[in-house]
Amino acid sequence: MPTKITGIKKIFVSVGTHPQAFDRLLKELDSIASKHQELEIFAQAGNSKHVPKNFTFEKFLKGKQFDEKMQWADIVVSHCGAGTIINALLNKKPLIVVPRLKKFSEHTNDHQLDLANALEREHKVIAVFDMNELEEKILKAVSFKPNLSSDKERLIKRISLFLEEQK
Repeated sequence: MPTKITGIKKIFVSVGTHPQAFDRLLKELDSIASKHQELEIFAQAGNSKHVPKNFTFEKFLKGKQFDEKMQWADIVVSHCGAGTIINALLNKKPLIVVPRLKKFSEHTNDHQLDLANALEREHKVIAVFDMNELEEKILKAVSFKPNLSSDKERLIKRISLFLEEQK
């Protein structure tokens, strides 16, 4: 029997609105949900073909519905799309990102891989590069506190110091 996931009850999953499916993520979450009945998972499944058997989903959500699910969730699992990332960080939600990959025909290129690497280095997200690690990363998300600092403040300080030095 797998370790029971405690500290997390509700997971919001977003695969975005990209025209290519992200079945790989939904299938893995379906497997995890079958082992963890204690979790309530809701997915915005987009154009994916996989029909989840162990959690609820809708293909697309309107803005208000998306915001409500974001507020409802303890953690967010998402493709590495900028909109969901920004929304999760603004809502101070622990975020697990799974980049869509070209080799699985999930996207036209691997830019999400680059973004996931950069955001994980900054401790803003937990990134999953191997789908077999998703369950472990969900366990890790229980205690994950994203770095919500912004480079904007640092840039303003650097400019201010520069201007002071010019006087």
